[in-house]
Amino acid sequence: MANTSDIKNGLCINFNGKLCQITEFQHVKPGKGPAFVRTKMKVIETGKVLDNTFSAGHKIEIVRIENRDYQYLYEEPDYFIFMNKDTYEQVSIPKPMVEKPEFLQEGMMCNILFHAEEEMPLVVDLPMHIESEVTYTEPGIKGDTATNTMKPATIATGAEIRVPLFIDTGEKIKVDTRTGVYVERIKD
Repeated sequence: MANTSDIKNGLCINFNGKLCQITEFQHVKPGKGPAFVRTKMKVIETGKVLDNTFSAGHKIEIVRIENRDYQYLYEEPDYFIFMNKDTYEQVSIPKPMVEKPEFLQEGMMCNILFHAEEEMPLVVDLPMHIESEVTYTEPGIKGDTATNTMKPATIATGAEIRVPLFIDTGEKIKVDTRTGVYVERIKD
């Protein structure tokens, strides 16, 4: 078992029966009283951020996790199927574990966080940006580039996003998968 002196950013620990990843920490040595460590932790299953203070020397249980690249293959009623490109091993990920599934594209490479001892998938991270074709949007008007006005559009994955007025059906665009926001038009 480790203690608070081993805490660092990115460390995954078992805290009150939940897997948590340390996002921030600060060692504090006050003038009076014992030292302590202030932490911010993200609960892996829910994404909720917790603040906690550990006294110096407090025992913590470190959990080994691994990031692995997997390719998205297809969707089933309750699962998304991913494949390891090196071993061709397929893994079924329950739909609620994938954040922003509307941006999944067949063949897309995703990063999956695994609990190393139990070989259990924990989190699926999509690439930061995807390129997709606009399948439907209202026609654009020439010269509509000066304003910041946006209109709704549907992309090839089925997701609905907002795009500038000058974007037309059939154009390729880049979308931020974390926020679902239009980034730029892709020129061929």
